[in-house]
Amino acid sequence: MEAKLIGLGVETFKLALYLSLPMLLSGLIAGLAISIFQATTQINEMTLSFVPKIILVVVVIIFTMPWMMNMMIEFTKHVLNMIPSFIF
Repeated sequence: MEAKLIGLGVETFKLALYLSLPMLLSGLIAGLAISIFQATTQINEMTLSFVPKIILVVVVIIFTMPWMMNMMIEFTKHVLNMIPSFIF
């Protein structure tokens, strides 16, 4: 019983990591590219680093939304199917 709950907690953290990874990586890569661009051109504008990252993250969310929804639906089905094993 406790092992199932611990396993469910681990699965939950893995799912959260998998779902957030595309956005975090795209923001990281965009931030690194913009930082290199700002360092080479010596432009120190704050909006130059913020706006492209936000736009890129929104685009990544739009493209990965079907995959993310599929993963969340499968995890929810898995958790709902595990409920009887926790009751008895």
